[in-house]
Amino acid sequence: MKEQASFRGRLRRFPQVRQDMTDSRIYIKEVQGHQHRYQKLIQLTHSSTKAAGAMLLAAVVALIVANTAAHEPFLEFWHSHVGFFFGESVVEMSLAHVINDVFMAVFFLLVGLEVKYELTVGELTNIRQALLPIMAAVGGVLAPIAIYLVFNVADPQTVGGWGVPTATDIAFALGILALLGNRVPAGVRVFLSTLAVADDIIAILVIAIFYGQSPSLAWLLAAGVVLAVLVAMNRGHVYSLLPYMLVGALLWYCVYMSGVHSTIAGVLLAFAIPSGSRVNLRTFATWSDSKVREANRAFDPEEPVLAQGRYMETVRHLSHVARQVVPPATRLEHKLYPWVYFGILPLFALTNADVSFAGMDVGSLFASPVFFGIFFGLLVGKPLGIMLMSFLVVKLKLASLPENVNWQHMLGASILGGVGFTMAIFVANLAFTDAVLVATAKLGILLASLAAGVLGFTFLLVQARGAQRQGVAFVDPAAESADEELEALPTAAREAALEGREMLHDLEADEELDPRGVA
Repeated sequence: MKEQASFRGRLRRFPQVRQDMTDSRIYIKEVQGHQHRYQKLIQLTHSSTKAAGAMLLAAVVALIVANTAAHEPFLEFWHSHVGFFFGESVVEMSLAHVINDVFMAVFFLLVGLEVKYELTVGELTNIRQALLPIMAAVGGVLAPIAIYLVFNVADPQTVGGWGVPTATDIAFALGILALLGNRVPAGVRVFLSTLAVADDIIAILVIAIFYGQSPSLAWLLAAGVVLAVLVAMNRGHVYSLLPYMLVGALLWYCVYMSGVHSTIAGVLLAFAIPSGSRVNLRTFATWSDSKVREANRAFDPEEPVLAQGRYMETVRHLSHVARQVVPPATRLEHKLYPWVYFGILPLFALTNADVSFAGMDVGSLFASPVFFGIFFGLLVGKPLGIMLMSFLVVKLKLASLPENVNWQHMLGASILGGVGFTMAIFVANLAFTDAVLVATAKLGILLASLAAGVLGFTFLLVQARGAQRQGVAFVDPAAESADEELEALPTAAREAALEGREMLHDLEADEELDPRGVA
């Protein structure tokens, strides 16, 4: 993370920029346009900002539909049953339950992979670095609980909703932050993403312990046996993803039948998937070089490619091994990201953000202690808890603020911590059985998340404009990493690093035009 002043000679340190210029030459002229459009699609579906926009659009559509005549057919559609049968045996589930119990387990699988990355090589490996966001996450959980209980502790029907305002929506929060780009220090994104991961760990524990049904010991035992099989596969150096997916589906079924919420299976599966490479990286470079030379010797430019069996076999072998250099956990995270953030989460928003005011006393909704507890828990409790705990940790010199990050940046990030959309709605569906209470909770979540998103973005934007007037821009330190190091990053972190590369490339180009340098 650096304030950039001079960039002469910097471009040679960024092979990705040069690679982008030459990639198109690899393909034949007739498909270069298709390849360019494909790359644009990949960029679109791996953008945290676009993902947040897709979820917001789905939530707006759900709210509009919920308050029109189309609401009843809308509900009927999502409560339609799907399934399969074999003889007289029938397995079926409503579409809404498929989304909430099956698809959301895939979301939790992705969350688990992100948590595993942070615990293995990310911010959570160094306890000194991780202490600030971890303790901030704890404060951001305790304060909303306290505020919620102030309004609801005396009502046994609503007191169980204390878990609703505790979770930060990592997709929305980072999507909003991504709108600011390099105008805020990379440390703000690292702090907020690590806080959200720690927050997710707490939320997962809360769901597993407090919001499951009375568990069936027999099915829990079965889930434990399946989990042991997954761990044995990991220890036995099974690196293919398919066996993990098949056994993971069995784990999901056992957890689902046990009474513990089935999405926990996604997290357990994530921790069983290997994060190492099956390829010996010490010898891969030498081996791949020899294969490239072998392919060059076998290639005959005068022959059609179909007739060059030895050449194709050499290239196929090289490609097969090269793909396996990337760890299974990283491959799966990259594959899941667009499906989760552009498919599953918008579907979840579409089916769960449908707050209908038809036949309800709107005034009573806004006067409900559930609404007050959730609204103020997210909008006031989250930033208050995050800031107080962060201030305490820094003043006790247990940790320090990230580089170039000041307390104004911390307050902006803390306010964004109050965006609790996905996980908060998920917990609300588990915490309440009464339809009016669920609708009230969703209303509090939506309004608080909207207010927190707008306020947090505005606060950080004011700080960014102040820095911009001083000619300051911030670059993620990962921007200077090699391509293979970027490939190992989670999608959101890789996106930020590539944006930093683009900025440095633009600055280098400006310096070439103006040799006096950039100040």
